[in-house]
Amino acid sequence: MIVIPKFLLRGALMVGFVLSALVPISAVAQEMEEPERRMPLYIVNGKRVGFSEAKEISPRDIVSEKMLPADEQTIAKYGVEASNGVVLITLRYDTPARFELEVREARYSAYVAKQVKWGEFDPVARVIVAYRVNADGSVSLRDVLESSDKRLLRRVEKVLASSPKWIPAKRDGKGVETDHVLRITLPEGKVLPPEPVFIIR
Repeated sequence: MIVIPKFLLRGALMVGFVLSALVPISAVAQEMEEPERRMPLYIVNGKRVGFSEAKEISPRDIVSEKMLPADEQTIAKYGVEASNGVVLITLRYDTPARFELEVREARYSAYVAKQVKWGEFDPVARVIVAYRVNADGSVSLRDVLESSDKRLLRRVEKVLASSPKWIPAKRDGKGVETDHVLRITLPEGKVLPPEPVFIIR
C-alpha cells in the first residue's frame, strides 16, 4: 500500500516555492529541520543574523555565498558561535529594506495580519505570497505561492495594495528593489489542519 500526501499532487508550483524558501541555498538547506544549536553562524554583509532572518533573503538578492568549516581558524576568528561553521553571504545592496511604523521598525507580516479582517470564528487559513519592495519603497505583489482560502488571499492583496511605503534597500546611496515572502496564518495562534492523504492500493 502506498500513501501519497495530497500536497505532492499539486505540481511544480509548490516545489518551486519550497526550493526558493531555502536560504542560504546550497550547503545548509537540510539544516532547516535541525535544532537551532546545530545551525552555523550566518553573516550577511558583515552583520551576524539569525537563521530565521537569513532564510527570508531572496536568492535573487545574493551576490555570493561561502561556507566556512568549523575548524580552529574559523572559531578563532568568529568565536564559539562558529562551532558549527559560518555562512558568509554578500547581498547586491548595502543596507536592507526596512518597514517602519511611527518611526519604529516593525514586522511587516504582523502589520498585514492586523489590517486583515479575519475573525476568531473564521476558518483557519494560510496565505503565502511573494512581493517586491520597489526602489521608491512601494510594495507590489509578485506571485501567489500558496492560498488555502480565496477570501483571505483577496484581503491580503488589498492590504498590500494600500501598504505604507518601506525604506527601500540601498546600494551606493540609491534605492534598489528587493524581493520578499509573506507568510500569514489566521486566526493568529491557530494551526492549519493537516493535509488529507490519498491511499492507493
